[in-house]
Amino acid sequence: MPEKFTLQPLLDLMRDRTDEATRQLGQLIAAEQNAKGRLQLLSRYREEYAQRFREAQAQGLTLQSWQNYQDFLAKIDEAITQQDSIVAASEQNTAAGQQHWQEQHTRMKAIDTLSVRHWEAQEKKANKQEQKQLDEFAAQSYQRGKNRDQ
Repeated sequence: MPEKFTLQPLLDLMRDRTDEATRQLGQLIAAEQNAKGRLQLLSRYREEYAQRFREAQAQGLTLQSWQNYQDFLAKIDEAITQQDSIVAASEQNTAAGQQHWQEQHTRMKAIDTLSVRHWEAQEKKANKQEQKQLDEFAAQSYQRGKNRDQ
């Protein structure tokens, strides 16, 4: 009967941690993509609003309307700046998540390699034992046949 792999609980734990790191990384990537999507949306909206402002200027604007456009563009610019910061933080979080996943994966693979070696050694041991039994059986059969011939 093969011996148990004594580090199996550790291997199971490392697999669970790697799975959790994978889930977390997926969430971080989704959050980063979401933040980038919002930034793109804000940027497109700013361009569209700036285009409306230019068209309104070409038709003539009152001082109040001009000020309203400028104030709103400033607010959009502020939102873009804030969203830029959110994207940068999200990119850092994703990079940290990738690093964490890589560390967990490397640890898990190291324990998994030990597991593979253990089971290969167990298989080799079992094969040797089986070969020994076959050799003994063959020797006994030979001996019985030799005794009958005498």
